[in-house]
Amino acid sequence: MGAMHNPPHPGEIIKEDVLEAEGISVTEASRQLGVSRVTLSRLLNGKSGISVDMALRLSQWLGTTPELWLRMQDSCDLWQAGKTKRPKVKPLQSRETTSSPS
Repeated sequence: MGAMHNPPHPGEIIKEDVLEAEGISVTEASRQLGVSRVTLSRLLNGKSGISVDMALRLSQWLGTTPELWLRMQDSCDLWQAGKTKRPKVKPLQSRETTSSPS
């Protein structure tokens, strides 16, 4: 599999493609979504991720699917995790390969 590019945070997409494009304020968007302004602002600024609840709200608000938002968040999270040094984990060894013959 090829190297993955840096996917945008879903909040960035919402900020640029919805709020800025439609001329909607964060306060108005948070009111329409039924969440606090702080909650939406943290999402838009990449300080928090898309929760299942937020994915459901966004899908109803924008006529999309919740899966779209959760996949975007997963892609962003996986890319970020891939940049972090991680310990090596050996593949699973079954009992047959780890037990000595009787």
